[in-house]
Amino acid sequence: MHTTYESPLTHRYASKEMSYIFSDLKKFRTWRALWIALAEGEKALGLPITEAQIEELKKYQEDINFEEALAREKVVRHDVMSHVYAYGLQAPSAKGIIHLGATSCYVGDNTDLILMKEGLLVLEKKVAKVLANLRTFALAYKSMPTLGYTHYQPAQVTTVGKRATLWMQDLLMDLENLRYTISSLKFRGVKGTTGTQASFMSLFEGDEEKVITLDQMVSDAFGFSESYAVTGQTYPRKVDSIVLNRLSEIAQSAYKFSNDLRLLQSMKEMEEPFEKNQIGSSAMAYKRNPMRSERMGALCRYVIVDALNPAITASTQWFERTLDDSANKRIAVAEAFLALDGVLNLYMNITENLVVYDKIIHRHLLSELPFMATENIIMEGVKKGGDRQVLHELIREHSMAAAKNVKEEGLENDLLTRIARDERFGLSTEELAETLSPMDYVGRAPAQVVAFINTQVDPLLAHYDAFDISSEITV
Repeated sequence: MHTTYESPLTHRYASKEMSYIFSDLKKFRTWRALWIALAEGEKALGLPITEAQIEELKKYQEDINFEEALAREKVVRHDVMSHVYAYGLQAPSAKGIIHLGATSCYVGDNTDLILMKEGLLVLEKKVAKVLANLRTFALAYKSMPTLGYTHYQPAQVTTVGKRATLWMQDLLMDLENLRYTISSLKFRGVKGTTGTQASFMSLFEGDEEKVITLDQMVSDAFGFSESYAVTGQTYPRKVDSIVLNRLSEIAQSAYKFSNDLRLLQSMKEMEEPFEKNQIGSSAMAYKRNPMRSERMGALCRYVIVDALNPAITASTQWFERTLDDSANKRIAVAEAFLALDGVLNLYMNITENLVVYDKIIHRHLLSELPFMATENIIMEGVKKGGDRQVLHELIREHSMAAAKNVKEEGLENDLLTRIARDERFGLSTEELAETLSPMDYVGRAPAQVVAFINTQVDPLLAHYDAFDISSEITV
């Protein structure tokens, strides 16, 4: 059990649901479902296939005889024909009509499209769940002032809830793109060896309408309203690149959130969940390391880089098809889904249990607020009869001196004290204190949170009645 490599994506990060979607059992059961749908369509369109043959195929659809298939593959070196052979051992009356007229990509490519669509639907629900969690958080903290940063330097006041809408905006775009990709995904269908459907034209003695109908019947059977109008042997490999780009976009958004939270946790303003018996460090027992956020970042990097694989594969295919896509594709696509599933499991967990330390946030805000209040202070000084240009220069000088005290001497910010002592401003300590109400500096932040949620987030979340996300996630 412990002597061979096992991917941590399946036993450590991804959910059982996503792991099953890309499992061998799911894959080969889907192959058999495709063979059954093909036989049913061919029978309905007049080929000599019996109901008894189809029923025998259905009897063993879920029961994959892996050992026989593996043994056969060692002999013939072809995975599809090995499974055709193994299926035929179980359903001998139907073995002659399994895979009739089809090429390997009939089962391989159509299965990949089915699995990707199912994986995208799982991810869609999880992105929506994270968005719903952040919606609750943003509304709860829409009016809590906090320092806003540009260049990681204190800039102006925002609110904790408004900052959360920035994370939400990224996910909103991701969810819209994801929904479009799911709705626009098409089936490979029944296209034959090089996409010309020549084998099916032969089976149906040149009846094009029957060939077109069979293509649509099989596509409909698996929930695809359309198949790609033209293909080579495979569906366009560009599809894989488009799908993994969607996954990369979500990973980019999650990575941004995880980095922001790690910075906030370092400042002790916000924190990811930390369990009672959790150990932060093997050496430093006091530490509360942001392990969930760090893991998110690590997996996001993997997804972002992995999205390059299908882009290269799509651009290097020759004519109707080359096989250099296969080994790369079966690793890159599955692992992107598994890794992003792990990211979203973490993202859901963190956003359900975010910790906010309001007193630390307020302390940090007050330490910088005097600098941010200088424009208001100048206006108050002008009302007292001062010259704006003179007061602006005085503010600049006092600000530089106060900043030097903070940075070089480790002292408190004494800007207001300096201004109160400067008679040229004509402002008392009490009057200056009135300029330091944090809510006076948040602008429209609280209203922006509410408007954004009402007009952008809620209409999209209305598509999701409930969030029945698996509870077996390990974080």
